[in-house]
Amino acid sequence: MQISDSEHNEDSQVPDSSSVSSGGGGNGGRLPEDSGGNWKAVLVILLLVFAALAGLAFYASDWKQEVAVREIVIEGADIIPRNALSEVLNGYLGKNLQNLDTGEIESKLLVIPYVRRVAIARELNGIVRVKVTEREPLARTFYRNRNMIIDTEGVLLPETPRVSSRFGTLIGVFGIGRTVKGINAPERLAERDSTVVMSLAEALRESDYARLLIREIHLQPDGLTFCRAAGSSARFVVGSDGNFKEKLKKFEIFWQKVVSKKGPDAFESVDLRFRDRIFTMDTLARQMRQDVVL
Repeated sequence: MQISDSEHNEDSQVPDSSSVSSGGGGNGGRLPEDSGGNWKAVLVILLLVFAALAGLAFYASDWKQEVAVREIVIEGADIIPRNALSEVLNGYLGKNLQNLDTGEIESKLLVIPYVRRVAIARELNGIVRVKVTEREPLARTFYRNRNMIIDTEGVLLPETPRVSSRFGTLIGVFGIGRTVKGINAPERLAERDSTVVMSLAEALRESDYARLLIREIHLQPDGLTFCRAAGSSARFVVGSDGNFKEKLKKFEIFWQKVVSKKGPDAFESVDLRFRDRIFTMDTLARQMRQDVVL
């Protein structure tokens, strides 16, 4: 039952209906008569927009099925020869863009030496972008009658002319034991050797002077790791139990206080493994002595 204006005014004690309904454009508290029409118009517009979007989506999906790979752009390759990447990628030119198996491409590229990661993006204009992250050379070694590179993850890689020219000052690593190789994984140093090389190389990078002097790391089967400095035949023993930052600091102090005065070939070995003490063996006397230097 609809309440009339007069009944409503009595109950609520508000001005009568004549005063509410009169006077320049007042609507008596009710929605405009055409509000329902406005909502219908908005609804029709929304339905048209959704229909248009659905049509565009269908058209785009159908259009993508017809797009072929017309160009492959390689990014990030610096020390990796581009022809090695192109040999794999050129086989996908002309293929259907939508059906391109990026996982397959990635697997093939990861087999190439110095490829660490691959990111592949497909663009609607038929361009495929391949972004390569290269492995970072850390040291060089001679293994199985081949010059090899050790990267920052302990992976063994062939040394190439491009790597040699760009990384000519890499530290040398000698005495590598066994290596390990997983399924579809590159050959890498065994865990013990890798831990020592990575830790010692990091300590060298953070040192003040040792990184400028030490040029070789020698791994021994008994764990008696030692280093050699440029222009010196002495063995600077650091062991394989870590704490290399402290040992390299002792090396720097010993070099400045003793080696600089006696000469780089005055000692056959310098043992840096012990706290507050450095044990040395003279080249001529071959006699052990103990020096307190810290």
